[in-house]
Amino acid sequence: MRAVGIKTLKNKLSEYVRLAGTGEVILVTDRDRVVAELVSPSPGRAPLVADAALAEAVRKGWLTPPTLVTGEAPPRLPAAALRALLEELDEDRSAG
Repeated sequence: MRAVGIKTLKNKLSEYVRLAGTGEVILVTDRDRVVAELVSPSPGRAPLVADAALAEAVRKGWLTPPTLVTGEAPPRLPAAALRALLEELDEDRSAG
């Protein structure tokens, strides 16, 4: 475990991020008070940012993962019946 001030962290960020990536905990201090910790990702964390954000959204309940994955796109449902669309089109043409 290492402690580093904000100014030093800013100047040597890459070095401290590499250290955290190897498993070392970096305590970030501001005027000798710990304000944050820089740690390596937890074991279940996805390596890609997009995957991690998606997993976080699922954990928070914002998204629900599919229950059945078939590899195919789901069937598209029509927005309206063809007959209704054609009638509305005819109405629009006659009104103009």
